[in-house]
Amino acid sequence: MEEVENVIDVLEKAKRAIANEDTIEIKDLSNRTLHTASIYQDPDNIVIAVILYALSKIIERTNFKDYPDWKKFKKNYETGINRAIIALKRKDIEVYRDQIDSIREYVKKLSGNFKDHIEEVFRKASINKASRLYEHGLSLGKTAKILGLTIWELNQYVGQTGIADLNLAYTKDLSDRIKLAEEIFR
Repeated sequence: MEEVENVIDVLEKAKRAIANEDTIEIKDLSNRTLHTASIYQDPDNIVIAVILYALSKIIERTNFKDYPDWKKFKKNYETGINRAIIALKRKDIEVYRDQIDSIREYVKKLSGNFKDHIEEVFRKASINKASRLYEHGLSLGKTAKILGLTIWELNQYVGQTGIADLNLAYTKDLSDRIKLAEEIFR
């Protein structure tokens, strides 16, 4: 895991933002983590970015609070984040990973439509963040593998967003390149 102190900071801020239902702050923290993840290609940071983004989307959808499993789900992810912070402070990466996994695994214990909706939010969050990683320069294959997606799923989303169509390469026209070469060799 890269930048443990940064992850602790992100999770502590996320904890406060979740308690305040500040979805904008949660998304910003997800994006900050994604930037770190793209630099280091660190799966731990990528998973945090996805979870935070998914939680922001879940909190945004106020109708989820009407489901009977809502309070248990909320308690689980709050507990998971608290325990993850404690584990990181103790430098116990395995316990940290277990706690982060427990947040996603708990979704499987939910019931009915609530479970289906939450699973869909996490799937879409994974695809969204994977496309952003691709935009930052990670390959589709590597990104898909880290997030447990198929290249096909990811490619469809990237194609819809236009990320793949961006032309980030900029070259000067031929006459400008010749002038530059002449100036260099004078």
